[in-house]
Amino acid sequence: MSQIVTNQQTKLREDNTEMLQQILNRLVDTSSLVAAELAEYSETYAVNNQIDMTAYKLSVIIPVYNEEKTLGLVISRVAALPLNTEIVIVDDFSTDGTREILLKLVDVPGLKVILKEKNEGKGAALRTGLQHVTGDYIIVQDADLEYNPRDIPGILEPLLRDEADVVYGSRFIGEEQQDESWIHRMGNAVLTGASNLLSGLKLTDMETCYKAFSKQVLRDLTIEQNRFGIEPELTAKLARRGYRFAEVPISYESRGYDEGKKIGIRDLFNAIYCIGRYGVSD
Repeated sequence: MSQIVTNQQTKLREDNTEMLQQILNRLVDTSSLVAAELAEYSETYAVNNQIDMTAYKLSVIIPVYNEEKTLGLVISRVAALPLNTEIVIVDDFSTDGTREILLKLVDVPGLKVILKEKNEGKGAALRTGLQHVTGDYIIVQDADLEYNPRDIPGILEPLLRDEADVVYGSRFIGEEQQDESWIHRMGNAVLTGASNLLSGLKLTDMETCYKAFSKQVLRDLTIEQNRFGIEPELTAKLARRGYRFAEVPISYESRGYDEGKKIGIRDLFNAIYCIGRYGVSD
């Protein structure tokens, strides 16, 4: 049995290497950056190597809108993970050079590129991405490098050990302060607190990008929100269905609006609406 698993892991490494190499060959500006990180990826996951990485497929949905500067590196980092991954990229009608980058990757094995015909928002992009996933587990990865793909294996562990049905990566339960902006921290605390009040959960970071699920969890859900309201919508709907939640600490590199941050004041008010709306019913 151990020999079979070893052979499967070897095949997985070969498949991942092929996918990553094709990405790096087409996006030459990322190759040196990713090469410097590969050893750290392996070291990060080695601690928990008792989990058979060949026993499941992980679908990573990456919603993208005008992320020309970071997109290649994010995709390469996800592809470099020592996991059985399917990468689903949904471009929300970018107007910079993002689509040109993605067109170079349309036929890379293990990578699906979906180009939307109009801009609708993160929620709509995720709704589209969910129609194309085939994995046993699903996780969301933003394309702006605020969240480091190196944290993904740790986020998956409670799912793989059947300790949770839903896992959130929290920026606020680690030892280090992850977000320097007190405005962001205060806004998140208010929204997370209001969400917990209605859902009965004890989350510390409801607004996190990193949300991971087993595919069964999302089967009976219909996502309605087109923009960032998807965060409280998903949380409320999953909580009302009685799914088990877990949080794990993650790293976070906050960026400002001058660097492309897109969430705004109207999203704050919409999130408050969604907490109340979906906390009561679908």
